[in-house]
Amino acid sequence: MSAIEAVLRRERAVVALAMTALTGLAWLYLWRGAGMGMPALHMTALALFPHLHPDPGGEMHATLPMVAAMWWVMMIAMMTPSVAPLVLLYLRVARHHQRYAGAALLLLGYLLVWAGFAIVAAAAQLLLQPAGLLSPMMLWSKSAVLSAAVLALAGAYQLSPLKHACLAQCRGPAQFLTRYARPGRGGALRLGMLHGAFCVGCCWLLMALLFVGGVMNLAWIAALSILVLVEKLAPAGPATSRFSGFVLLGWAGATLAV
Repeated sequence: MSAIEAVLRRERAVVALAMTALTGLAWLYLWRGAGMGMPALHMTALALFPHLHPDPGGEMHATLPMVAAMWWVMMIAMMTPSVAPLVLLYLRVARHHQRYAGAALLLLGYLLVWAGFAIVAAAAQLLLQPAGLLSPMMLWSKSAVLSAAVLALAGAYQLSPLKHACLAQCRGPAQFLTRYARPGRGGALRLGMLHGAFCVGCCWLLMALLFVGGVMNLAWIAALSILVLVEKLAPAGPATSRFSGFVLLGWAGATLAV
């Protein structure tokens, strides 16, 4: 057996390594500032310690494609780990000889749906900045009303039946494959897009919280990534989702009170 054949026999490890590399590259791009003109570590320090590092002012001159690309890479960094169980399970149960291509198309379909979300989020960002509701440099909410509204909506959604219906689809990769899998490359792409749609339905308001904590705040991005992973993969995921909903509602009230 050749070395190449030996590697191919460990196909799940190869795909897992490739997804890890993709996630790492996305995080590296964010770390370097995602083309926003300031290192993300600096922006994180400004977000965490505003009394020590006041908003420097100024403005980021960015186009919709640039901002959408930043959001998409952020979604790749945050969401790729949570789709890994479905991709690896697909690779195990697929019966055709194009399992690698199918797994790649599944992941592509999933990330394409998040690309659509990224375009909407980027458009929202570019609308909020000229309205004075979002800091043009720090990319966080300058309005207590806006912050409280996003927190309250996210909290209420965490408790809603729709959230938990979408979350159930994300938490059961075996049942999802059984119900929605179709043969061929087109079936793999469709499967990824469908899973991405459920995932966006589960997490879109959690991602909107980036407007509260800072779009390029690495600590906030990491915290939301961990919450998403716990919701989707941990046994206590649904309970964690509900608990976070009450926390967000309380945070919204405190924001208005302060």
